[in-house]
Amino acid sequence: MSGMTPDVVAATTDRRLTGWLAAWVRPYWRRVVLATLLVIAGSALQIVGPLLTAAAIDLYLKPEPGETAARVYRLMGALGLPREGGAGLATLVVAYLLSLLAGAGLLVWQARTMLMTGQLVMRDLRDALFAHLQRLELAWFHRTPTGRVMTRLTGDVEAVNELFTSGFVQIVADLVLLGGIVAVLFSLDWRLALVAFSILPLLILLSTWFRRNARRVYREVRARMAAVNTHLQEHLSGISVVQLARAEARAHAELARLDAAHRDANISGIFYYAVFFPAVELLTAAGLAALLVFGWGWAVGGTLSLGVLVAFLQYVQRFYRPISDLAENYNVLQTSLAAAERLQGLLATPPGVLEPAVPALPPPRRGTFAYEDVWFAYEDECWVLSNMSFVAAPGEKLAVVGHTGAGKSTLVNLLLRFYDVQRGRVTVDGVNVRSLRLADLRGRFAVVLQDVDCFAGSVRDNVSLGRDGVGDERILWALEQVQAHDLLRRLPDGLDTVLGERGAGLSVGERQLVSFARALVGDPEFLILDEATASVDPQTEALIQVALDRLLRGRTALIIAHRLATVASCDRVLVLHGGRLVEQGRHDELLAAGGIYRSLYELQLFARPS
Repeated sequence: MSGMTPDVVAATTDRRLTGWLAAWVRPYWRRVVLATLLVIAGSALQIVGPLLTAAAIDLYLKPEPGETAARVYRLMGALGLPREGGAGLATLVVAYLLSLLAGAGLLVWQARTMLMTGQLVMRDLRDALFAHLQRLELAWFHRTPTGRVMTRLTGDVEAVNELFTSGFVQIVADLVLLGGIVAVLFSLDWRLALVAFSILPLLILLSTWFRRNARRVYREVRARMAAVNTHLQEHLSGISVVQLARAEARAHAELARLDAAHRDANISGIFYYAVFFPAVELLTAAGLAALLVFGWGWAVGGTLSLGVLVAFLQYVQRFYRPISDLAENYNVLQTSLAAAERLQGLLATPPGVLEPAVPALPPPRRGTFAYEDVWFAYEDECWVLSNMSFVAAPGEKLAVVGHTGAGKSTLVNLLLRFYDVQRGRVTVDGVNVRSLRLADLRGRFAVVLQDVDCFAGSVRDNVSLGRDGVGDERILWALEQVQAHDLLRRLPDGLDTVLGERGAGLSVGERQLVSFARALVGDPEFLILDEATASVDPQTEALIQVALDRLLRGRTALIIAHRLATVASCDRVLVLHGGRLVEQGRHDELLAAGGIYRSLYELQLFARPS
């Protein structure tokens, strides 16, 4: 598209996005067709009103010969309706009222149909977005602010909904109404029709100017809003850090800067609004004035009936209003297309970790995993792990230690296939992890982290995580196994007790107990612990240690240890340094060797307060 003008590129993009949106509407095409037919019928009823007015004036209020009045008079006779005197006028009045009532009824029906369609499409779109987000790799979430993602799932989806509930239908209604009015005006009097349309070139130029500038402004407004949402999400979720660091003033100043940028972008859009709508009103007034001048002259000259002139005035007002409405609805359209462009881009984002084209059958549970000459880098060739090779034997408790940044957490990310290795391979029970379905692979593991993620919902849901076959009996058993007796007694509604966001209502230690129970109920083949007892008090840690011994029995475990005193009972300790495996052996063997492990141990030992 390098040789295309911006307008051609925009038009091409609009057609592509329109096709994409149409695919989401296709399952509900019957509703859209019904709404379109209702719109056409409603527009036709709006055209009937002025004709009845013209006929009433020319037949009964100021009788004058006229083709429009004659046609209505003949139609009344064909339908057997009264045509003479007050009865004839009453007939037209009743017909006019009925057209208004019918139009209102059609409008209610059409609005309900499209509102329902918009809600259905919005539900499908949001479901698809969330399902796609769950397939994306961790690296995408690390580089994408959460506030921006929330803006996509809420504001952008709602903007697309506006297209279906108001923009699209109203544009169709306005186009149908404009086409009908043009046809009627030329059939009534072509001379007066040309006078009425004399301001159209100016309206088209004005609308084009507005359209070009509105598109640019709306994109900027949405981008600024996403930045504001990102800042709010980050600082509200980390409010304790902000308050402890006394950074409220800095956070507020940054929000004020982002909000000012959003305000300025909106003000830029307001300028185009402020110019466009008064200009439309001015041109509309000029068109009506021209109609009055020419129409009255022709009416006095006897070449135009008063009823037709009145009908023209009503039609032209209805004609100019849809033109300004089209510009307003164009704003809705541009907002929706800009939102659709971002949503389409999000759904088109390919997952960095793909399911295998032909997945291998899940191997028998043997409890072994291996790293075979693994090299991995998060960016380019800045290797986080290099030449990493080791094998975990069935039932072995394997500890991993090292300085911050040595690659300990990366081992877990590769084993669970949150990332894929660049060189070498990782195997579970002899099968390359890239050959297994993600569900089959991750279903073999239970992970207990130092920072526990609990969700708003019941204790039952937080322990089971919705897994099939996990009933209340097993949940209670798991909680008892992790020595959660006091927690069970304290819960006012037992397993039905509802927790707040991030497990609000439970202490740090109690959330850790929930995470241990969560690991137990799944009967994992492998267990991954990331300093799982670091956040609990010594008494709670002693209780959990009993449960850990039961949980680890017969299972292969990978234990990331920051406190080296916790690895003394492990079967083997892996020492990482600079992304390489530099030492391995039992705790006492490594201490006796006097290498990096001994240095780390002594550093922690002497760093403890006396």
